[in-house]
Amino acid sequence: MSQISGFHHLTMSTDGAQEDFDFYTKTLGLHSVKRTVLFDGTIPVYHLYYGSPSGDASTIITTFPFRKPGVYGRRGTNQSRTILQSIPKGASQFWVDRLNARGIAAEKITRFGADRVAFAHPCGIPHELVESDGDPRTPITNTVQGIGAEHGIKGIYGAVVACFDRTAMDDFMTIALPLTKEADSHEGIVYRVPDANGVVQRLEVIEDRDSPAGTWTLSGGTIHHLALNTGDEDSQMKLRAHIEGLGFTDISEQKDRNYFKSCYVRSPGGALFELAWTTPEGWAKDEPPGQIGKTLVFPPWFKDREAELREGLEAAEFV
Repeated sequence: MSQISGFHHLTMSTDGAQEDFDFYTKTLGLHSVKRTVLFDGTIPVYHLYYGSPSGDASTIITTFPFRKPGVYGRRGTNQSRTILQSIPKGASQFWVDRLNARGIAAEKITRFGADRVAFAHPCGIPHELVESDGDPRTPITNTVQGIGAEHGIKGIYGAVVACFDRTAMDDFMTIALPLTKEADSHEGIVYRVPDANGVVQRLEVIEDRDSPAGTWTLSGGTIHHLALNTGDEDSQMKLRAHIEGLGFTDISEQKDRNYFKSCYVRSPGGALFELAWTTPEGWAKDEPPGQIGKTLVFPPWFKDREAELREGLEAAEFV
């Protein structure tokens, strides 16, 4: 029995905070779910969360806007490459027209039999909106931004991982996580992510032996990690023990992310995966239900550094 039920969230290191916020909330129509800071290290960096109005798992995209002089990531192989989100069947043309009208180059493509809209975040990270007929989730609407139910993003569809050796990644995906292989062709390998609610979510692995290795550090312009949802702590710990027992010892102890608990594991193909579950209080731990994502909040362990962190954060208008 799988310890995974869908994706929990996807996380990127982007560039400017303002362009990041505007891209996800105004262009793509997602809602601000949480505005906080990076919990690791000492550098003042925002951690921004976007998704459905209530912050449902499998809708969450998170970013570290990491605009630091001389620090920028390199996209390449042995790295997560593309963010995939689900849209209703027939919605592609709406998004092609909307994105191009806003100065974001977008085009229709087809891969693994699915029609998609391909474009990029302002910092360069590739994104695709995938037409899915296997997604019962209610589309995320944003009437202020002109996005209705017939076109709205439904949530995470998955991600593309590029690697030098897809054989090693295949073992990790099917034995360690484990996911179900659905397709294996010249286009790459497709894995189905189990989901108790019947939502079709996938991981796509492509082989890239030509690009240089991508960077793994926290640096702008790269995908940082892909988080899978274990639902609760018991499932998380069982899956962690299973993965470590197979010899994948580059796996972290549980980390407290205030709204969820996480463990991280580096795959053979370089992509970083997270095993996560949402705590009972969830996003309402420090903001009232219905008002999440409206204020800048700090975890309890940063209370003595709040003034210092605020001073070091990039100025941005989150409206």
